[in-house]
Amino acid sequence: MPRILILNATLVNESRQFEADVWVKNGRIERIDKDLSGLEADIRIDAKGQYLLPGVIDDQVHFREPGLTHKATIASEARAAVAGGTTSFMEMPNTLPNALTQELLEDKYRIASRTSPANYSFFMGASNDNLSEVLRTDPRQVCGIKVFMGSSTGNMLVDNEQTLRQIFRNSPMLVATHCEDEATIRANAAMYRERYGENAPASIHPEIRNVEACLKSSSIAVELAKEYDTRLHILHISTGEETKLFTNAVPLREKRITAEVCVHHLWFDKEDYAQLGNQIKCNPAIKEKPHKAQLLDALLADRLDIIATDHAPHTWAEKQALYWQAPSGVPLVQHALHMMLEFYHQGKISLEKIVEKMCHAPAECFRIAERGYLREGYWADLVLVDLNQSTEVNKNTLLYQCGWSPFEGKTFRSRISHTIVSGNLVYENGTFTEGVSGQRLLFDR
Repeated sequence: MPRILILNATLVNESRQFEADVWVKNGRIERIDKDLSGLEADIRIDAKGQYLLPGVIDDQVHFREPGLTHKATIASEARAAVAGGTTSFMEMPNTLPNALTQELLEDKYRIASRTSPANYSFFMGASNDNLSEVLRTDPRQVCGIKVFMGSSTGNMLVDNEQTLRQIFRNSPMLVATHCEDEATIRANAAMYRERYGENAPASIHPEIRNVEACLKSSSIAVELAKEYDTRLHILHISTGEETKLFTNAVPLREKRITAEVCVHHLWFDKEDYAQLGNQIKCNPAIKEKPHKAQLLDALLADRLDIIATDHAPHTWAEKQALYWQAPSGVPLVQHALHMMLEFYHQGKISLEKIVEKMCHAPAECFRIAERGYLREGYWADLVLVDLNQSTEVNKNTLLYQCGWSPFEGKTFRSRISHTIVSGNLVYENGTFTEGVSGQRLLFDR
């Protein structure tokens, strides 16, 4: 591995900013100190005027491989992630076939070991009938168990109460849930089909997948977790009402119940369906404008613990279908950090809080070993950000295989210049170092 020397950077780490140099050796942060310019290095980066952050850890992405590679591959989406400052990802099990056995789960790890420039982990999927496989999952090697308490791809809706109780009672590790009440959604969908027929507007999505559906399901998950002392993590909270389920009363590492918010639920609201339509159709739905402010308030108050993307690409043709047929999901991972830095420019959040929620908190919640911080001895997952250079989103700069983004035509006020993954300079000003692979994440459990 190359020795990398980053000079004159402003580091953002553990609630403070400070100027220092960083020396990377054997894949790890060897030293953080003033004036390391005399040290030997294969790569020297003068980062004067730039901010050095820990690499972003995205705990919820859908990279579509295997089985859905007409939408995306692990390789294509991991490249987009790295270009956006994300050095590690945790990917969901609703690929084809669904990752419902240990053998199928390991198939995904094998693909990533060959093709992903980012560090990786994959969730083990739960269904109504694979409990024995779920309980074989190695807590040291796998990020968590994923439970869809709402409709999903294939055989992954867990709606059997006894199965849910068995998972919550017996899981040896973190259980991550998608929480939407299926009965509520189906009843709402039937009502709107009756009203609109086949030509329904995308703006009805938050009325079908409404606050009630989210709150009911999230409340059940919290109740089960409290009953069985389960380590629960609720994904993509989308309503202000749900934020009241969570607390900031204990240190994050000691929390038994945690939650995340996704960038699109902070950015978009129901008014955006008029312009973007199915492009922002996702589950849970992007909802009415007041929820954005409530979610941000809960994030800043530490009731919501992590910022993630739920990156979920579909082809442009699929998204052009009528509302009822168009799939749910938005490609976001390339610009998630840009989005949060835009909020920083708007005075809504500090750099320290962005780093806390996108880097430190995922490492703490999932107990990722030796990542998520700028610390000597930790793996060198690093991103350099220039807050005075802009990033234009257009077809030529998009790296998603699907080739589109709801941000096309937008210019963000920050630029990601360098991304270092496990000690390798993988991305530099639009150019990738080919043939470099990320590492499998390990967990201190």
